[in-house]
Amino acid sequence: MAIVGALIGGVTNHLAIKMLFWPYEPKYIGKWRVPLTPGLIPKRRDELSRQLGRTVVEHLLTPDTFKKRFFNQEMRSKSEKWINRQLNKHLFDSPKTFNDWLQAAGQTEMDTKIEAKLDELVELQKEALQQYIAGKTIRELMPDKWKAEAETKLFEGVQYALDQGIDYFESSHGRQTIKSLLDEFLESRGRFGHMLHSLLGESKPLVDRIQPEIIKFLNSPKTFELVGTLAYSEWDKVQDRRVDELLKEFDFDTAMSSVKQYVREKAAISTRLNTTLAETWPGGLEWTSVNITPLVIDFVFEQGEHKLEETILKIDMEGMVKEQVDSLPLSRLEELVLGISRREFKMITVLGAFLGGFIGVFQGIIVMILN
Repeated sequence: MAIVGALIGGVTNHLAIKMLFWPYEPKYIGKWRVPLTPGLIPKRRDELSRQLGRTVVEHLLTPDTFKKRFFNQEMRSKSEKWINRQLNKHLFDSPKTFNDWLQAAGQTEMDTKIEAKLDELVELQKEALQQYIAGKTIRELMPDKWKAEAETKLFEGVQYALDQGIDYFESSHGRQTIKSLLDEFLESRGRFGHMLHSLLGESKPLVDRIQPEIIKFLNSPKTFELVGTLAYSEWDKVQDRRVDELLKEFDFDTAMSSVKQYVREKAAISTRLNTTLAETWPGGLEWTSVNITPLVIDFVFEQGEHKLEETILKIDMEGMVKEQVDSLPLSRLEELVLGISRREFKMITVLGAFLGGFIGVFQGIIVMILN
């Protein structure tokens, strides 16, 4: 009885485990389908795949799971380091010059093209300036602050000119100039001048009297007022003149050629294109890692978190899991399940045999007692 019970318990448990999968397809006797065919899992395969897909989406691969896995501080730090390494490897530590990069992109003679663009920019600026000043006076174009400063500088210039005149006429050169002018004046008067020159003798006494008067005249506040008024009057007239009329006499073509040449020399395009990025921008990697890389990472992570749930819905992960489970051969599914729980299933079979044997022994004892 113990042996029979153990066999019954072990075989029935083993058969029950097998019937989870076997048979894969329903069995028929005529038109009558044999009960318990197909096995439990093949029979409920559609429900199983649907439930498995729902479980994966709702509990395993949720948006929060992806966020915690991919959008954390550790991943952010790794991403920044990776981007900096790539920038250093492919850009800042590269021996390629700008010309090499441009040639790799199919661009040749870029120095000539860039200089032509610079010339176009200069021309555009000239045309824009001409359009802006057309029909406008200096007064209209000059800022108020400049006007006040110009008037201040104007009177300072008048005072400076008078001071320089005083210093000059007080010097020996100034005295000599007065004497020369006086001699020329007397000689220009013909006989009358010669007569005065004979009467007066040398011009030194006249120079001694004229020199202080000139200096006194230049020191006079009225002289400053007179010269300042004249200068301000002329300045006021100049402000009312149209700028484009004043510039008509200006040789723009020669000036523009000089400006273009100056811009090309300062730009030094050919020299710059024959250098590497590291030579042109020694601190580029440090600046980029501080100012650019964090912004890029912030933008990517922000957009990733924002679009994650929408992307998961578009992917239809639940449908993908269901499709994959449905397409999986039943033999492979059985192997997968048994490969995970083979020891547990064996223990269930052994436990069935043990319980069957124990029941057989217990049954035998009862039979012996009853006999």
